[in-house]
Amino acid sequence: MTENGLGHRVLNMDTMNPNVKRVEYAVRGPIVQRAVQIEKELKEGVEKPFTEVIKANIGDAHAMGQKPITFLRQVVALCAYPDLLEDDKFPEDAKNRARRILQACGGGSIGAYSVSPGIEIVRQDVAKYIEKRDGGIPSNSDSIYLSTGASDAIVTMLKLLTSGEGKNRTGVMISIPQYPLYSAALAELAAVQISYYLDEDKCWSLDIGELRRAVKAAREHCNPRALCIINPGNPTGQVQSRQCIEDVIRFAAEERLFLMADEVYQDNVYAEGCQFHSFKKVLFEMGPEYSSVVELASFHSTSKCFMGECGFRGGYMEVVNMDPEVKLQLTKLVSVRLCPPIPGQALLDIVVNPPQPDEPSYATFIKERTANLDILAEKAKMTEQVLNTVPGIHCNPVQGAMYTFPRLSLPEKAINAAKEKGQAPDMFYCMKLLEETGICLVPGSGFGQRDGTYHFRMTILPATEKLKVVLEKIREFHKRFTEEFS
Repeated sequence: MTENGLGHRVLNMDTMNPNVKRVEYAVRGPIVQRAVQIEKELKEGVEKPFTEVIKANIGDAHAMGQKPITFLRQVVALCAYPDLLEDDKFPEDAKNRARRILQACGGGSIGAYSVSPGIEIVRQDVAKYIEKRDGGIPSNSDSIYLSTGASDAIVTMLKLLTSGEGKNRTGVMISIPQYPLYSAALAELAAVQISYYLDEDKCWSLDIGELRRAVKAAREHCNPRALCIINPGNPTGQVQSRQCIEDVIRFAAEERLFLMADEVYQDNVYAEGCQFHSFKKVLFEMGPEYSSVVELASFHSTSKCFMGECGFRGGYMEVVNMDPEVKLQLTKLVSVRLCPPIPGQALLDIVVNPPQPDEPSYATFIKERTANLDILAEKAKMTEQVLNTVPGIHCNPVQGAMYTFPRLSLPEKAINAAKEKGQAPDMFYCMKLLEETGICLVPGSGFGQRDGTYHFRMTILPATEKLKVVLEKIREFHKRFTEEFS
């Protein structure tokens, strides 16, 4: 027995699941943990050269000051506390939606479980929303699975896809830079990550030649079975052209790959000449040669776009051309978790079934929705313009999503200083930025990048005036940093 009486623990670093040790998630990694510590230090009165920590590391809109959409919150409030249905302060269209959702809940309460794929009427509304978005291409509620944010559905699909041993182990193609959910999930599942690089010099575009290179090399050591696409891009903010999506679909058909389309930023498109095209719409417009054979799962969420309702954890997945027997297995797999949170399901229902022109809440809803998206578009442009005035920082246009991923030119002395500390150079840079300015960014090494290049990811979500301060502080810091290590 040791002093604390625990002796040799059953669960220790040697006996725990080795796959979990391989999981890394930079968005909430060491730099964010240090930011939380600094916040505590500031509260305790520790003197710093700044008065607050600005967390520009994560796409959390409301934490950054974005106001909730009134209609969404009204309906959720009515669902959570149905006595408010008698209150005249709430508009009739909000009450009607709340009543409809509550009638579909067990015991008329959002405190009850739903069926595992999600409340039937919500799935029906999601299917109608997809059909309208895609110009009438049919969508069936039986192919819709509601989820705890999009992340939950993405991990579920990766679980279904992962099998085999050795050279037959499932390989999954993910873009570099990528959102670390993908690499973390693949590590946990002991699947093989197949990296394909986006072209930074062409505004982070996706090159089919690079996909071919990656899949050919991977076939030597694993069995490539899936291709993941994030459009609009995270962390890189690019919006894919229709031609690019067609090329990707042809590639998936040729190589017999299951397509996973992460489309959670589909309303966040800012650049002139850019437009969101859903993979499903393009697939079906390419005709039965592709639409009858290419297997696709596409994902959406209530956490981004104009809503930014991250905490409700609402989302969905639509599957296309899935083997009916595998679909039964998918339903079984989601049933293990009982059901996604009902308040998130309720919120999703209002997102896909918003006020219509003849309803009392329509004008306010459109005004708020437009304002949120217009402000993001302004901030996207401002971020690109300001960062490109800083010698040693190159920023591509933020075409969509909520982030910029600028390239840093770092002095050799700084790179060597980072190596001495056992840190990636951009981690060293971001940690120093945090300690000196209170600004929390995520180093590019957490997302993957070409060897010898350095980046950081920064969200464009802070309020406009605060974002101006952040950008100015980065400009001043980069100048000081460069001088210090020259």
